[in-house]
Amino acid sequence: MNAREFRKEYDRLYMPLGMYALRLCEDVDAAQDIVQSAFMEVWTKLEAGLEIASLKAYMYRAVHNAALSLLRRSGREEELPREDFCPVTEEDIDTSERDALLWQAIDALPVRRREIFLMSKRDGMTYAQIAAELALSVKTVENQISKALASLRADSRLRSGTVFFLPFL
Repeated sequence: MNAREFRKEYDRLYMPLGMYALRLCEDVDAAQDIVQSAFMEVWTKLEAGLEIASLKAYMYRAVHNAALSLLRRSGREEELPREDFCPVTEEDIDTSERDALLWQAIDALPVRRREIFLMSKRDGMTYAQIAAELALSVKTVENQISKALASLRADSRLRSGTVFFLPFL
């Protein structure tokens, strides 16, 4: 695999792997570090001549193992359900990819709309609380959240024939 092909795979896999790591370790910075380290390690191995049949499967397993190692070192291993120690499943990968697409769609919202939407959905704030904090009317908050949801529903990347949900920690 040459550098251009590797970069393409990096761009395709980085965010889904980050979402997967985040679900395991529940720490954004740690999840980013895990994914970055996994990519650096695999690049070194590829340059040394290692043949990898499926980079995607290899990377998910590497991220899985690194996240579990982090939890063991930090003494948080008991927090994970036993099934999280099992091999990475296709469902894990599908969930991570879906979550990544959803976050990309949220990131594409206009700045103020995204802020209002996340205050509501991620932070659990009421429309009145958001309106008070941002010095807006409740009606403006309602309209912005409605527009955000309409935009997400219309996003072709999220059209898989299933209803999406918002995976927030």
